[in-house]
Amino acid sequence: MADAAELLDSGELLDQEALQALQLERLRASLHHAYANVPFYRQSFDAAGVHPDDCRALSDLARFPFTTKVDLRENYPYGMFAVPEDRIRRIHASSGTTGRPTVVGYTENDLSMWADMVARSIRAAGGRPGDKVHVAYGYGLFTGGLGAHYTAERLGCTVIPASGGMTARQVQLIQDLRPGIIMVTPSYMLTLLDEFERQGVDPRGTSLRVGIFGAEPWTEQMRQEIEERFAIDAVDIYGLSEVIGPGVAQECVETKDGLHIWEDHFFPEVVDPITGEVLPEGEKGELVFTSLTKEAMPVIRYRTRDLTRLLPGTARPAFRRMEKVTGRSDDMVILRGVNLFLTQIEEIVLRTPGVAPHFQLRLTREGRLDALTVRAEARPDAGPETREAAARAITTAVKDGIGVSVSVEIVEPESLERSVGKIRRIVDLRTS
Repeated sequence: MADAAELLDSGELLDQEALQALQLERLRASLHHAYANVPFYRQSFDAAGVHPDDCRALSDLARFPFTTKVDLRENYPYGMFAVPEDRIRRIHASSGTTGRPTVVGYTENDLSMWADMVARSIRAAGGRPGDKVHVAYGYGLFTGGLGAHYTAERLGCTVIPASGGMTARQVQLIQDLRPGIIMVTPSYMLTLLDEFERQGVDPRGTSLRVGIFGAEPWTEQMRQEIEERFAIDAVDIYGLSEVIGPGVAQECVETKDGLHIWEDHFFPEVVDPITGEVLPEGEKGELVFTSLTKEAMPVIRYRTRDLTRLLPGTARPAFRRMEKVTGRSDDMVILRGVNLFLTQIEEIVLRTPGVAPHFQLRLTREGRLDALTVRAEARPDAGPETREAAARAITTAVKDGIGVSVSVEIVEPESLERSVGKIRRIVDLRTS
């Protein structure tokens, strides 16, 4: 096997001066591309009194306005696209809070760049050409499955497109096809662990040597458990569909000390979540990304709502690291890799007969997996049968509309805890 250093691409070998010069060149081009081709950005820049020509240094980016998920939803479906629709080669989408997903598009060049970035990520995780990669992320509009699939092929790996679910079959495939790498959410990896043990198979005896885990926050304690019980290296991958998908940043297997951001394509900032002020390197705040090379849908200062801090590079010295994300600055809950918003639950509760518009989400941990209980107040005139029907309706609507299973409790009117007239919407009873 070739040494990792021998496999680094030209971007990874840049020194700081060369990287910053490349970033500025690409940043200016991306600002011009967005301003010229996306009405939203032209209006946004004009309203803020800035023009792409005003960006003469990387620090000048702070003068430009942010982009938020609300902006993407308000321009649904194609208003944020910067190229004609006949140049779009693929469309992905993430769940939205109003029934409308966040739609993202990719040109042929975008797909090629994305493949290069996740191939770089897999290599940083310890993958090499010829490895078999078991992809257990979901396929479809979610960027995880296809994002991992085509990029592993780009590296020269053999892909096993297992997708999600059918846990017993996943265990059988891992035993029979003998992959060396698995790409999956960390919580589902623990579900696979339970299934191995249920079948009487020693998980430490599998062919797996590397797990690349993303799509949800996970702790160092979970890493230790996975590594010890599977005898593998467990590393983190980061991405979001609005920026590109998985492969924006990757933890390197030789250090496991945070995720190196591929800064030749994605420029990071960390800002104060309240004021929006750019924070110095090392201070914790909200992560913001600007795409440097995307054609179909450039994003300028996109607020991810993920909380982290930037640190100097280690295994890849050219690129800064971000700490593992363990929280968000908004009210989104990530449950088993699925983004769930308070407003989604609110919409379901509001349209359910017999239920008042007061609810609370209780996060608990059952074994090693997170669980969510929706507690909703009954209306005063709702009898037992109505309450039972309401619980069933909410359970079904959350499963069908959001894609996760939750427990539902219909509680007595005015029984949920309130603070200054408001219910505490999220009660996190998990222990870290």
